[in-house]
Amino acid sequence: MSAGKAALLAHLASGLTTVCRAWVVTRRDGLVLGFTDHDQDLTFEDVVFRADGGMTARALEQGNGLAVDNSEALGVLTHDAIRAADIRAGRYDGAEVVIWQVNWADVAARRAVFRGSLGEITEAGGAFEAELRGLAEALGAPQGRVYQKGCSAVLGDGACRVDLDVAGYSVEAEVVGVDEDRVLRFAPLEGFDLRWFERGRALVLDGAAQGLVGIVKADRWLEEVREIELWQGLRAEVAVGDRVRLEAGCDKRAETCRLKFHNLLNFQGFPHVPGEDWLMAYPAQGGVHDGGSRS
Repeated sequence: MSAGKAALLAHLASGLTTVCRAWVVTRRDGLVLGFTDHDQDLTFEDVVFRADGGMTARALEQGNGLAVDNSEALGVLTHDAIRAADIRAGRYDGAEVVIWQVNWADVAARRAVFRGSLGEITEAGGAFEAELRGLAEALGAPQGRVYQKGCSAVLGDGACRVDLDVAGYSVEAEVVGVDEDRVLRFAPLEGFDLRWFERGRALVLDGAAQGLVGIVKADRWLEEVREIELWQGLRAEVAVGDRVRLEAGCDKRAETCRLKFHNLLNFQGFPHVPGEDWLMAYPAQGGVHDGGSRS
């Protein structure tokens, strides 16, 4: 048992307590925000826990088995702490959350009572409500490989190993036109074939949508400009002049892996798996039965 937890338990056993809750939210972009239900700010773990941050937490439901611990976080949208634009842009999706029980008179006496992440976030009337998901939530995710023709890796990840920083696989360009934050237009991108970025990623490097990523649906020419259409809007405004990093797309075929990325050695699919026609085949008297292709 840690010294801080032991000190807190001793304080709770005294019968006269000065206890509050504090929680820290760490977004995927690295931003750290601390909140507390005490009436004054607290500081520990190199985090300032704000008393006026506009966020509270409901009672936790916890168990000692593999059931998912859960709770809810409630808050009021404030300009300098939690902004509606950031929630709509998805910047809080999957953010890490740690909730502490702490003696506000001696913050060294504390214990973590919850660790997890933010789940579904809803917004209404200037307030938001976020589901808190415990660490056991990850146990419900599908595990293992799938036997399929297409590659199961994500382009550029540890299984794929393609270096997207190599010349020809990515480019940074300024937006010269935008439509509904979903269709981005650029000056001609020399050296990149048409449709080169389809199924790839578009990462916004600056502006209001900085850090947001979209998946490319279409890559085409339109009146001497390169037009990149995303499957979904970026949920934040993209303006002319913003820089975007475009990454080459992959359709998960073995042929593409070999010819476009020269990476067949790391192909994570099974291109020779029999198709449905083979699985549905049945004995027949007619035809040729020499073990050759059925096509």
